[in-house]
Amino acid sequence: MRILVVEDDAEAAAYLTKAFREVGHVADHAPDGLEGYALAREGNYDALVVDRMLPRLDGLSLIRSLREQDVQTPALILSALGQVDDRVKGLRAGGDDYLPKPYAFSELLARIEVLARRRGGASGEPTSYRVADLELDRLSHRVTRAGQEIPLQPREFRLLEYLMKHAGQVVTRTMLLENVWDYHFDPQTNVIDVHVSRLRAKIDKGQDSPLIHTIRGAGYQIRDSAR
Repeated sequence: MRILVVEDDAEAAAYLTKAFREVGHVADHAPDGLEGYALAREGNYDALVVDRMLPRLDGLSLIRSLREQDVQTPALILSALGQVDDRVKGLRAGGDDYLPKPYAFSELLARIEVLARRRGGASGEPTSYRVADLELDRLSHRVTRAGQEIPLQPREFRLLEYLMKHAGQVVTRTMLLENVWDYHFDPQTNVIDVHVSRLRAKIDKGQDSPLIHTIRGAGYQIRDSAR
C-alpha cells in the first residue's frame, strides 16, 4: 500500500513511516496540514493517517476539504482527544476511522488494512493479484505459488507487487526505481538486477514455467509463459 502520514511531530512521523516501510508499504510524510492536503490531492494513496492537531490546516479541515474535492482516499485520524464527541466530530468531518493516542502500531496497521480492503471492494481496485499459479495478497502480505507460501522480504514484496500490477507489460528500471525504491534518479547501481535475481530464484526456482522475464535493453516483465 501507499500511505501518506500527515503529522507535525517529527519523531512520531519518523516512527510511523519507518514502521510502515518495515512491513513493506510505501510511506510519505507531510509535516503540516496544507502540505498534506496538496499531497493527498495529487498522490495516488491507498490510505491517509492524519493527526488532528496540525499547523497551517488542522486535520479535520484537511479531510473535510478533501471530501469537498471528491478525494475519497480512506483517512484514519490520530488524536490525543479521545472522547466520544471528539470521535464523532472526526467521523462527521469525513474521517473513516479515529484512533486515540497513545496507540499500538499493530492496531493502527490492522485498521489501515481494513480501510484499504473496504475501499478495494467499493472501487474495484484489486487487493490481490494473480499471474498463472502465482498469487499475491496486498493486505496480508502473503505470496503463494501453486498453493505453496513463498516468504519475501519487504522490498521483494514491493517489487513483485509492482510487476504483478503491470503484468504483461514491460517495466523499465526507471519505473522500478521511482515506484519501488522511491529514487527519482538513476544511481548507476545494479540494485534492481540483484533484487530481481533474488526474487526470480524464489518465484521461479524448480518451476516448469518461469514467470519473471528479462527484456533485453528494456527492463522486466512478469507473464504466464504457458499462454
